[in-house]
Amino acid sequence: MASELYNTIDALSREKGIDPQIVVSAVEDAIVVATRKYYKTQENLRAQLDKDTGKIRAFAVRTVVETPEQVEDPLLQITLEDARKVDPSLEVGGELQIPKETEGILGRIAAQLAKQVIFQKVREAERDTVYNEYIGRVGEIVNATVKRIEGPDVIFDLGKAESRMPRKEQSRLESFAIGERVRVIIARVERASKGPAVVVSRAAPELVQHLFQTEVPEIYDGTVVIRAIAREAGERTKIAVMSKDKDVDAVGACVGMKGMRVQSIIRELRGEKIDIIEYHEDAVTFAEKALQPAKVSRVTIVDSADKHLEVVVDDSQLSLAIGKKGQNVRLAAKLLGWKIDIKSEEEKRQEVEQQMSALVTPTTTPLESVTGLGEGLIEKLNAAGITSVEALADMTPEQLEAIEGIGPKTVEKISLAVNNYFSVLEGGDVAAAEGEAAAAVEGLEAAPEELAAEPAATEMPEAAASTDQGDGGEVESAPPAEELAPEASSSEEK
Repeated sequence: MASELYNTIDALSREKGIDPQIVVSAVEDAIVVATRKYYKTQENLRAQLDKDTGKIRAFAVRTVVETPEQVEDPLLQITLEDARKVDPSLEVGGELQIPKETEGILGRIAAQLAKQVIFQKVREAERDTVYNEYIGRVGEIVNATVKRIEGPDVIFDLGKAESRMPRKEQSRLESFAIGERVRVIIARVERASKGPAVVVSRAAPELVQHLFQTEVPEIYDGTVVIRAIAREAGERTKIAVMSKDKDVDAVGACVGMKGMRVQSIIRELRGEKIDIIEYHEDAVTFAEKALQPAKVSRVTIVDSADKHLEVVVDDSQLSLAIGKKGQNVRLAAKLLGWKIDIKSEEEKRQEVEQQMSALVTPTTTPLESVTGLGEGLIEKLNAAGITSVEALADMTPEQLEAIEGIGPKTVEKISLAVNNYFSVLEGGDVAAAEGEAAAAVEGLEAAPEELAAEPAATEMPEAAASTDQGDGGEVESAPPAEELAPEASSSEEK
């Protein structure tokens, strides 16, 4: 019959869920420590618990060697001759056990030390038991009871161990009361100095998967398969399902009659939104489904190797496709495993226009191509940064007048020369256009700087001054219209 001590050890083992032999070894180790402290010896001590009587005996163990020369440490070794004086049956290599008196002499301090050793050994055994129990159950859904709340963390009682749910593993929609029973996912098991830490989660996508397996029989028996889940806890979950039976609608099976099945899951998740999407092998079709409730205009694969998609939606659907803070497109990209760029029709049109304009190389024609412009005027225009006919044609009269040395009259002549040049390009009379342009700027080529002539304009006769005022004031007044006309007409005749 087992002793009272052993019965106590057996009860403790069942309570802690550990092997009774572990507790027995802890007790024996504690007696060894207490005995060594009492005798102040470095001998190899060993203790043994008698299961029937409950007594614990301590021994000093020495290894038997053949000759005295082989004895390196008298506390650990003994010769065969001396050992056989105690036990004649011993042989070389055997062990001689020398009893150590423990009963009634260890005292209170030794007992306290033994108690500490026992508790430490039991705690270590308990930690190993908990770790081995839950390390193989990572990803499993379990029922847990809220035990207490420590700051942002919630402590759950799993039955054999406590578990912790940190803030990042919680849904923002949920709050817990002490004693409440909830379903949680075992996220991971960590070895810590204070014991194994079982971390549970209510934010993991696996929780939604397990809930669907519980509520939807078609998923449980394998008729409907969950291919992908993307979740932002407390906000929205997207789940892609497909049916192995052509007669079974995967989405309809998950929704249930009047939405009863999915509503049950939504209640369990405290109101979290759930989008159930039919899975497609084709990434383009799958992307259109994944971006629901937005309506997609078209989907283009940008790079299949890098898994990059471009999605174009109507301007009114852009904000819906992107979602609040980008949530809809972020979950869709996670569900597909592809990178998604979303653009509106207007943005895509502008992008195409920019690409087309980049392909068209702008033509530039030097100012020398306009025969009506003199060298002096061309130098002024080049100094102002105008080097092509196209740039000159885009200039307004006000911009031309802002250039030093060019007045309103010169602007008129430039305009006439440029217009004649483009008229030639459009199929006009080349000779006539060149002659007219040359006549228009004949007086301009020989003219000095216009600004330098402004003071002289005040000293000219009244008729001459009035002729030059509109041109900013040139040194020599332009010839009268009667003098220019014959020259222009002669050019036209040529």
